[in-house]
Amino acid sequence: MLASAFAKAGVGCLKSQTALTPRALWSKAIKPTSNAFSTFARARLPSSTFTDAWRAPPKHPHQSRGYSVISTSTPVTKHLRSLEPRFFSSNGAQSAAAMASGASAASLPQPLPVLSPPSVGRWLLFSGALVFAVIVVGGVTRLTESGLSITEWRPIAGILPPLSHEAWNEEFDKYKATPEFKLLNHSITLDEFKNIFYMEWGHRVLGRLIGITFVVPFAYFALRKKLTASLPAKLMGMTLLIGVQGIIGWYMVKSGLEDSIYEERGVPRVSQYRLALHLGTAFVLYAGMMWAGFAALSDWRYAHGGLWSKVTDGRTPGVVASHRLFKRFSKFSWALTALVFLTALSGAFVAGLDAGLLYNEFPYMGGRLAPPADELMDRAYAKSPDGSDLWWRNIFENPTTTQFNHRLLGITTYVGSGALFATTLLPAYRNVLPPLTTRFAAMAFGMANVQVLLGISTLLYLVPVSLAACHQAGSVALLTLMVHLLMTMRRPGQAAKAWRQAWSQATKKSAKAKKTKSH
Repeated sequence: MLASAFAKAGVGCLKSQTALTPRALWSKAIKPTSNAFSTFARARLPSSTFTDAWRAPPKHPHQSRGYSVISTSTPVTKHLRSLEPRFFSSNGAQSAAAMASGASAASLPQPLPVLSPPSVGRWLLFSGALVFAVIVVGGVTRLTESGLSITEWRPIAGILPPLSHEAWNEEFDKYKATPEFKLLNHSITLDEFKNIFYMEWGHRVLGRLIGITFVVPFAYFALRKKLTASLPAKLMGMTLLIGVQGIIGWYMVKSGLEDSIYEERGVPRVSQYRLALHLGTAFVLYAGMMWAGFAALSDWRYAHGGLWSKVTDGRTPGVVASHRLFKRFSKFSWALTALVFLTALSGAFVAGLDAGLLYNEFPYMGGRLAPPADELMDRAYAKSPDGSDLWWRNIFENPTTTQFNHRLLGITTYVGSGALFATTLLPAYRNVLPPLTTRFAAMAFGMANVQVLLGISTLLYLVPVSLAACHQAGSVALLTLMVHLLMTMRRPGQAAKAWRQAWSQATKKSAKAKKTKSH
């Protein structure tokens, strides 16, 4: 009964205020608390609970112009919130800033652009984590020689594994017809086949899960208009890349099921070119998701008064980014990130050719720093009569050359990460670079040390599954740190700048109003 009485009082309060002028209306309003904007920052709802009720054309006198904002939670305000679709603005940024400052919403940019909330950033990072997982699982699938156990690509029907003994025998019979079974695994039992089948099946199901957990939230955020203007096109590209990745995966597996393998009389394996394409696409997709996720969270923090890359001396992102040393460091960082990607991609050729089983020593290869030139450029790999394809076929098809190149790229990446970290220690650069940038440069160099140790250990111990899987995961971790390093040097987006300006205006006006009131 008491709540009902308060609700009726709220209706009466609204009716009595409709005849007031906007200035008188503001003078009688319940003024907001100073943390109103931060409260809005923690939860941006589709229909904001903050009042911005003066949108043209008005339907009531108090809609035309005014400044009434109610931020406290009482039975009266609960009744007011029930009227939101009719009286309250959906532009949360303007109403929140107006509430924080006691200023007119008209004094802020009209309208503010859409800024992706933190939930978008967290979803993208979660999607990236799933891609990280599928890369590692895919590596284990290859290391355990499980990738050719499923001989068909059934995107829908393949979601479920065989559920009966007859179904298992049917799948096993299909595998028995493959070159891998006839040349390598002709003695395995049904139970052993189940082990490799489940490994490949888990890899494929995880890929499907990534598609679902990406597409469904993407559609939700797009329909609710929670995506920054530049984001939908990027997310659409990622969606297409997820679909293409499934096709590339089957294209890769199919190369290991072809009858031409019998003629080569080698170990049945997938094409190293297709393996590198499959892994490279996954890396691009992962980097894109992590970049977009970090950007969304960074822009949200900056828009709501947070520091840019922990810069506390008052310098703006534009001032920092315009410095010549900053530009030089940024170019160096981008080049090193590309080198990290290239090194990881060369690892796919090492894996596809089983090149890690050669020269299991470090730093030497056969007692010398580099193998003989005729072994690195073996004419047996040239297929063109004039030998014009000698160099590139050795680079991508000769196991010795492939391992040597991977060593060189790995060492170059390690030296480059060390040089990048050393640069941040120079006083001239330390005074220019954001603190968060120097921190991630140190973390990237630390991860490079771990990655080198994992790579050497994997080589010395003849590529055990555990070490090789950790080495592949380490490459993704190093790429993650490099992407985050680049993100610390990224300027805030246009939407974040507009929101930051609105927040700054609201804060200044709120402080001025408090000072006036105290006097």
